Amino acid sequence: MSKNEYFENKVCVITGAGSGIGRALAVELAERGARLALSDIDADGLAETTRRCELRGAEVEADLLNVVEREAVLRYADDVQKHFGTVHQIYNNAGITHHGDVIRSEFEAFERVMDVDFWGVLNGTKAFLPMIIESGAGHIINVSSLFGLLAIPGQSAYNAAKFAVRGFTESLRQEMLVSGHPVAVTCVHPGGIKTAVARNATYAEGVDVASAVATFDTKLALHTPEMAAKTILDGVRKGHGRVLVGWEAKLLDLFVRVTASAYQRITVVVARSRRP
Repeated sequence: MSKNEYFENKVCVITGAGSGIGRALAVELAERGARLALSDIDADGLAETTRRCELRGAEVEADLLNVVEREAVLRYADDVQKHFGTVHQIYNNAGITHHGDVIRSEFEAFERVMDVDFWGVLNGTKAFLPMIIESGAGHIINVSSLFGLLAIPGQSAYNAAKFAVRGFTESLRQEMLVSGHPVAVTCVHPGGIKTAVARNATYAEGVDVASAVATFDTKLALHTPEMAAKTILDGVRKGHGRVLVGWEAKLLDLFVRVTASAYQRITVVVARSRRP
């Protein structure tokens, strides 16, 4: 199968399409001949993504959508089906993060991250799953994170949400296989991708925001969203249940597999060395 055959003329839904990995996925899918249903809460970012995709000849339906609002997501799914007639693939990509130790983080910070990163994935999956099954050649792609593979201090909210996405997606994949439904399921674990996630994050009291953003932008953001999109779509095309994006994601996945829970001792040592 060619790199375009799996996506050509397929109706692909992408949440969080206004920037970062979501925008890169949309543009790459446009180049591969997909028909696109794009959504985001950022009107300007969504409009720019739409413009880039239409320049590549793609049919695009773009809508403002907050993935936290379940009833809105359900209505959105119905609208997409009415517009395109069917849906083949959904990329549940919308996500946010929060930095801060548990003791310094408010309940609202955890709720916000879980609402977007986990419930947003669940809302999108549930809303579109029946029509994706009905398509006869469906695929659900849920974006977790490197932090859905290992936990680190200061990322408890993000870890909780992304581990939840991983568990949910792996369970769903098994259910589709057991039931014999024509739906592939993929969980994506990006490593350090050059997005605005750190700049758009919330931070607990006492966190040096400028330092955290600078560290992410200069030391941790190793790969472009375009590289991430190509890696994701290659794994999707091949039907992989798990896609690791970046050499560091692959390395740390192996590290956790080899060390099991002992990896936490190492992350503690590293974290202590970086704290004043």
